[in-house]
Amino acid sequence: MKKFENLSANINNPKWENIIQRNSPLYSRENDFRTDFERDYTRIIHSAAFRRLKHKTQVFFSPENDHICTRIEHVMHVESISYTIANYLGLNTQLTKAISVSHDLGHSPFGHSGEKILSKISEQDLGYPFWHEKNGLDFVDSIELLEDNQKYLQNLNITYGVRDGIISHCGEIDENGLKPRKEYIDLSKYSYPNEYAPYTWEACVVKISDKISYVGRDIEDAITLGIIDDHLDDLYKLINNADVKNEINNTIIINYLISDLCKNSSPEKGLCFSDEAFLLLNKVKQFNYDNIYNSNRLLPSIKYFELIISEIYNVLKNTYDGNNTLNNLNLLYKSFPKLSKSFISFINNYYDFGNRKNLRLKNKVIFDINNPHDYYKCILYYISGMTDNFAIEIYNEIISF
Repeated sequence: MKKFENLSANINNPKWENIIQRNSPLYSRENDFRTDFERDYTRIIHSAAFRRLKHKTQVFFSPENDHICTRIEHVMHVESISYTIANYLGLNTQLTKAISVSHDLGHSPFGHSGEKILSKISEQDLGYPFWHEKNGLDFVDSIELLEDNQKYLQNLNITYGVRDGIISHCGEIDENGLKPRKEYIDLSKYSYPNEYAPYTWEACVVKISDKISYVGRDIEDAITLGIIDDHLDDLYKLINNADVKNEINNTIIINYLISDLCKNSSPEKGLCFSDEAFLLLNKVKQFNYDNIYNSNRLLPSIKYFELIISEIYNVLKNTYDGNNTLNNLNLLYKSFPKLSKSFISFINNYYDFGNRKNLRLKNKVIFDINNPHDYYKCILYYISGMTDNFAIEIYNEIISF
């Protein structure tokens, strides 16, 4: 127990000044007794992007079923799991909490299916893929806005340690023994998922907790929806460890994997499972890919998602006309008032129309909508922030007369 205490993200860690670094100093209050990571945590959970996670698909699009996991539930599961592991190992639980609640802020509507659709569009029009980890970093750095103590809107401006945890949570755990990288890097230079290991042990814990969280819960939801009824016998055959034999539910899988990880991890070996548990984790993940994520039952909904996202994107893309773009967006109001109003409101926060002082904005200007590349990128950010419900609402407005 507490085997990693000397490696925790604290003032004695040689990486400390890098870990708590912000793009600019946060405003301060005389009576604020929160730590840097506690301030990050509250800034994140007060953000609109965090609140929207409750209406974003995790794996299964089932908006009428209150018992199917949404993106926000997944995030809270990761927070719980990472807290348990970090607390046992002696790591900074405030940092793991902040990374956990923010790690999926960049997810699009409709889960990974929506992410793939946006990536296809991005590669076509911008020349590079869309991936939610990079989008999440962009959101906390440039998109999400909070009022400060003078009621001006500013970017979230969270610490390097949390920002690193967001973009570094990507990728599967293919090797048993995860350790943080030593180098302090410019996170905007990430060019593809899983390019670098996380910078802190805490971010490594969240990366593994993300995987522990979804393997069991996705099975539980699939059973609830009847998607794997014909494959349950195959699933039970995979469970050959005495601790979980003949039992399969989210609680048992999570407890087994957490316990095994905590027992087997060390600073020398890294965060690791026993060979037996690691094999089980990989077998269960493969089962999920074969029978859940690639199930024919999901194909109709994926086609629906592509229709929704592509249509919204194309309607907005077709308004681009250099200096006349804003005028075209205003004209769009006649046919699609909700789309026009919400997108113009979105752009207003990131492009200087000469009214920033009136809007009480102190964030960075990041777009020039007269530039097609910037304009298309702005549309992608706008769509990626949508909830499932809002995207469907906008699509229904587009197809209605």
